[in-house]
Amino acid sequence: MRAVAVSAWGAEPSLVVVPKPDPSAGEVRVKVEYASLNPLDWQTADGAPDGTAPHSFPLLVGTDFAGRVDMIGGGDNLFRVGDPVFGRLTAPPAGRCGAYGEYLCVAQDAPIALVPDGLPLQHAAALPSAGTAAAQILGGTAVRDGRSLLVIGAAGGVGSFLTQLAAARSLGVVAAVRGDEKRRMAALGAAATVDTTAGPDELASAVADLYPEGVDALVDLVSTDPAAFAAHTALVRDGGVAVTTRGVPGPPGVAWVDFRLDPADPTGELLGALAEGAARGELRVPIEVELPLEKAPQALAQNRAGGARGKTVFVV
Repeated sequence: MRAVAVSAWGAEPSLVVVPKPDPSAGEVRVKVEYASLNPLDWQTADGAPDGTAPHSFPLLVGTDFAGRVDMIGGGDNLFRVGDPVFGRLTAPPAGRCGAYGEYLCVAQDAPIALVPDGLPLQHAAALPSAGTAAAQILGGTAVRDGRSLLVIGAAGGVGSFLTQLAAARSLGVVAAVRGDEKRRMAALGAAATVDTTAGPDELASAVADLYPEGVDALVDLVSTDPAAFAAHTALVRDGGVAVTTRGVPGPPGVAWVDFRLDPADPTGELLGALAEGAARGELRVPIEVELPLEKAPQALAQNRAGGARGKTVFVV
């Protein structure tokens, strides 16, 4: 089968031909139709410099997928051949299966769920990592307790879902983006959109006009520099909370959270709930572009450079 893989930690991803995997007991094999790009994909390919993480080479790349069950492993199983499913690969060893491939094997109790009627498979493929990250940020931090939320990097996959979920809870979302995204972010529920390319004063002025005492919460999906994160936390009111997804330490005196997607939390139940919301039209799936699998190496390089708009989906 065709798949995108790396031959060593940090190697450039490339399209290769590898054997089709066989499902073990309790697993299903999925014929992948779509896979979506996440920063975790190239981060996993970069790997652990000391090589201690369980892995195998060639290491197949990709986390989020949608397709149809092709084969059932031994024992009882929740799924049947032909079922449309989507999910997130989490089980070690890294590289045994990857979403950027024609087939993958996944445990039936992994983050996998049926695709509901009315939801296109490519939309389902774009949901798992970004959708569950947004849900965890909103549900597992003090962000949920406020009335206003500033999202840095709101135009990306996580940011687009977070904006919608927060707006559905009646939070006033200030979407900080690069470029003119006012119409798109307003359609996702943002109360205001600020183009950060105009400079930091533009963002500070917009926040001050809307919330003179500062926003209740900040989620910074972009900043890797402590100074940039500190500048954004300065826009949070006293007693508010700041969340980073990039491992940046917060300045002294600020309540901040270093968010990491819990690999055990994106359950099939949570995925199913997100998919049902998308099928009903309550949650828009922000697909920016669909590309053939052959373009995945170039797309990964572009994603590494930053500035993503919505989700990139690969047609497998």
